[in-house]
Amino acid sequence: MIKKFIDKLLGKSAGGAQGKSRFGKRQEVPAEVHKIDPALVDERARNVVTTLQQAGYEAYVVGGAVRDLLLGLRPKDFDVATNATPEQVKSLFRRAFIIGRRFRIVHVVYGRGREHEVIEVSTFRAYMDNAAAEQVAGNERTSKGELASMKHAVDASGRVLRDNVWGPQEEDAARRDFTVNAMYYDPANQVVVDYHNGIRDAQKLTLRMIGDPATRYREDPVRIIRAIRFSAKLAALGFKMEAKTAAPLVESSKLLADVPQSRLFDEMLKLLQTGHAIATVEQLRKLGLAKGIYPLLDVVVERADQPFVKAALQDTDRRVGEGKPVAPSFLLACVLWADVRDGWAQRVEGRHGQRPQPPFPALQDAIDDVFNARIGDVSGRGKLAADMREIWMMQPRFDKRTGSTPYSLVDQARFRAAFDFMRLRADVGEVSEAIAEWWQEFSTADDVRQQDLLEQVRDEQKTRQRVRTRDPVAPKPSRGEPAPRQRQPEADTRQGDEAEEVEVEAGAVPPDGEPAAPRKRRRRRKPRTGGGGDGGGEGGGSAAAE
Repeated sequence: MIKKFIDKLLGKSAGGAQGKSRFGKRQEVPAEVHKIDPALVDERARNVVTTLQQAGYEAYVVGGAVRDLLLGLRPKDFDVATNATPEQVKSLFRRAFIIGRRFRIVHVVYGRGREHEVIEVSTFRAYMDNAAAEQVAGNERTSKGELASMKHAVDASGRVLRDNVWGPQEEDAARRDFTVNAMYYDPANQVVVDYHNGIRDAQKLTLRMIGDPATRYREDPVRIIRAIRFSAKLAALGFKMEAKTAAPLVESSKLLADVPQSRLFDEMLKLLQTGHAIATVEQLRKLGLAKGIYPLLDVVVERADQPFVKAALQDTDRRVGEGKPVAPSFLLACVLWADVRDGWAQRVEGRHGQRPQPPFPALQDAIDDVFNARIGDVSGRGKLAADMREIWMMQPRFDKRTGSTPYSLVDQARFRAAFDFMRLRADVGEVSEAIAEWWQEFSTADDVRQQDLLEQVRDEQKTRQRVRTRDPVAPKPSRGEPAPRQRQPEADTRQGDEAEEVEVEAGAVPPDGEPAAPRKRRRRRKPRTGGGGDGGGEGGGSAAAE
């Protein structure tokens, strides 16, 4: 009885063994055993660790970077863990910023512009018994006032909302999700600190959750998405998810309904933009999670085998692998293009008893409907939505290759994204390959070559016009393709070299893989003052900027 009482006071009753397994056993593994190549450690991460250690704090490279180093890979991101508080960390670096609400961390920034790098520094956190936490009825948003005065709080389902309490390293390790992500590497003495046999699991190519998986998923349901992301990322290396870690995933996925939509949206983008989008789709299907995580992700998985979407996913993986930037707006624009294209055709043709609309207003309305149905307000209708709209609105303008239109289009800020989008459409046969190649050359050519390319288009159109004059019967539009509007009769008002060929605003239709039909043109006089530019008159420019 006395022994039990003493054990209880020392934290051994519920227990000694339980406490031992929860925090693990500290192992310091030397360089000759783990064989990490120090040359793979980023110099800026090394500098952060050294600066903290010289100031008297503990500091280690931590998480996925250590896992990748053990596997002989060069990590793309480096995180650092320390016993210094965020304020103490910030005071040691010239460009450091404290961010976060639930977990306050510090971003130490090196470099500027696109070449900048962020080293994320977190403070060791204490292990908190969620059974003793304060409980709130709502979530982060509805209970914001209550949470402001709490250090440790959970919602009704047991999801942790607040637990930003500092603690020792062994407790910090127990709070991390997977064993292979819970190791600490000191670049100075090249020792790896391992509490949960992460090195052993890395050698066995096993992805294993620390603690009881069902409990850990309940504490933070986003761990479900992280499990999918890591299993997809490591699948190419032969990693497999431990059976006990995988077993509760489907049942626990219901808990994601309580997670804020904005956080789920961000996690979805991480799944698709870390260079393993195709593998992620395969893992979602394999684990029985093809539906139910996030509505827009459901659409991605459903359409992943369609040629256009599959090409976009592969292109994203390729760019990440080459170290090139990727934008979520581009990938989502590809995923939702079928909805925009079908809605556009429906409005132009006036299906289902609707009154036919001019092509460009029809395209704008189709885009609005897709935003309302698929994205909602989660993106804030900010930059992401604006970029997607521009990519879509610029597609018809690629059909217009005369006058000043090509010059003004190439000058658009989102031209490259819109062109890459059109290039993918050409790859799957939705747009003429010749048009894609023409724009590729025009966008990179000098002034003389650009003039040659414009002349080439004019000659082709004149040739087609002569052919149509002999055969006045125009082909019927393909099913599902918006019918072109009638052109105005040609009128010759040319006066010397001041005239310019300009197409009648016709609202180009989605190409069907064939060169555009020949177009009659009217001619108008250039203004005697000013530059006769596009001025947004081609229909896509002003709409794309909305």
